[in-house]
Amino acid sequence: MTARVIGSVAVPWIPVPHRLDLVVGAGVPVAHEVTSAFVFVRDVCDRVLLTRVDRPGRGWDVPGGHIEPGESPHAAAARELAEEAGLAVAAEGLTPFGGQRITLLGAAPPGYRYPGRSYQAAFALRLPARGPIVRPAEGSECSEAAWFTDGEVRERCTDAVWLPLFEAFVADGIR
Repeated sequence: MTARVIGSVAVPWIPVPHRLDLVVGAGVPVAHEVTSAFVFVRDVCDRVLLTRVDRPGRGWDVPGGHIEPGESPHAAAARELAEEAGLAVAAEGLTPFGGQRITLLGAAPPGYRYPGRSYQAAFALRLPARGPIVRPAEGSECSEAAWFTDGEVRERCTDAVWLPLFEAFVADGIR
């Protein structure tokens, strides 16, 4: 994968020394296991889809989540979009965009469930029409889904690790 690193951070939810690189590119790093997938969705009115999780440290976020055993990143992203926002799309319609490449810099603690090198794949989707009314599926961890302008995304998600990816999504013409 040819990727452009647009930022590197450490996050509090990874309990060991690590580096999280925000990358833009159309593939998946060969040395990293894909563990989750998320989707930046924009409609023809230039609105972006967000979902809200009512748990400490969460709030408004892009739809996405963990990949199930045997599931492809594309399929996981489409499934999560349907579960968290009620938006059903074909997995093949999602365009790989980049992601979050995580590398542990020390030994994983006992019980840590992720590999030492993991990747959270980001996809982009441009809807050819106005985004439909969205609502999380019954039993979803999300309590709400809604469409927002770019400015509203920035206001609601000021601390989101993925915000530089969102800015690249906007700058790269997924408008």
